[in-house]
Amino acid sequence: MTAATLFTPKITPEFDETSADAGRADYTLETDSMKYDDAAEDDLIAETLSPTQSAQFRKLQKKLRRQVSWAIRDFNMIEEGDVVMVCVSGGKDSYTLLDILLLLKRIAPINFDIVAVNLDQKQPGYPEDILPAYLNEQGIAHYILEKDTYSIVKSVVPEGKTYCSACSRLRRGSLYGFAKQIGATKIALGHHRDDMLATFFLNLFHGGTLKSMPPKLLSDDKQNMLIRPLAYVEEKDIIEYAKLKEFPIIPCNLCGSQTNLQRAIINDMLREWDDAHPQRLASIFKAMQNVAPSQLADRELFDFEGLSLDRDDNERLFEGDNIQAGQTDSLAEIGLPIAPQTQTFNPKFASKQQSDKAIESSRHTQKIPTINPVI
Repeated sequence: MTAATLFTPKITPEFDETSADAGRADYTLETDSMKYDDAAEDDLIAETLSPTQSAQFRKLQKKLRRQVSWAIRDFNMIEEGDVVMVCVSGGKDSYTLLDILLLLKRIAPINFDIVAVNLDQKQPGYPEDILPAYLNEQGIAHYILEKDTYSIVKSVVPEGKTYCSACSRLRRGSLYGFAKQIGATKIALGHHRDDMLATFFLNLFHGGTLKSMPPKLLSDDKQNMLIRPLAYVEEKDIIEYAKLKEFPIIPCNLCGSQTNLQRAIINDMLREWDDAHPQRLASIFKAMQNVAPSQLADRELFDFEGLSLDRDDNERLFEGDNIQAGQTDSLAEIGLPIAPQTQTFNPKFASKQQSDKAIESSRHTQKIPTINPVI
């Protein structure tokens, strides 16, 4: 059984880093456009910042707010009246997701609610008090679910194999059911752009499939809607944001000893690419948003069998000097021409080529001979 404890502090969430109300008019979750008054926003934000909160922090926070807002807009992640269940693990990604969504909730032109949910999987040494203390301190309504999935994972995964897949399935199943139980209409996960890229390459290299984590996903049973508002956010920005915010990070002790995880290897590869070619990851992510099914080989995705010619009567002659036809009897037997015609240039470029030839001829006739000064 899953034991759930609800904490709903009566205090109002405080955001020392920014004046959320100040940004309501110029930073929204509009579906059509984003409007900013950067100078006014910066002035109003600065009024509530402490001396230790630098311009670097303000700039980074604004960048994350924009990227999350764009993702929500582009994929219609959050709508009027939604109850968004934010899955918080205690890692940098989920802390950042929760922090930015709470900020956007206060400045959005639509009304939606946020509840944080953490699944305590009873890992040995797991610090049970850290996350509830943080959520209470911030005044965030939340649930702590207690379920010993650790023992289940250890019992079903063979020795030496990675736990992540089994752990993820168990965790996801528990959270899916709980979201429906409390009436949450969206489940927000903390996966960011680099997670999506890593999953893409894991499937490409090891799964034989061309797929990743979608920004928005309807569960197979159509009972839950998953959203990934950090879809446009780079991991390095999240690392920096978590450091500046001083989130109380909780490490994942369950798989921390598994150093040869394929995902870790892929992540190292992506970081090396990012260091050597700063625009490469952005280009790959853009490619994931610009799929051309007819240029791949998925017969389910594109009707290759149904392709057919639709030629007209216009004939394009081979552009060249000569055509050598061998075994003419065999060609004639097939019904192919024995002496196909040629053309030396494309007729539509004739005037240009003639003009070029005239110019070249003029150059030759007017060429001034070179005199060797030694002679």
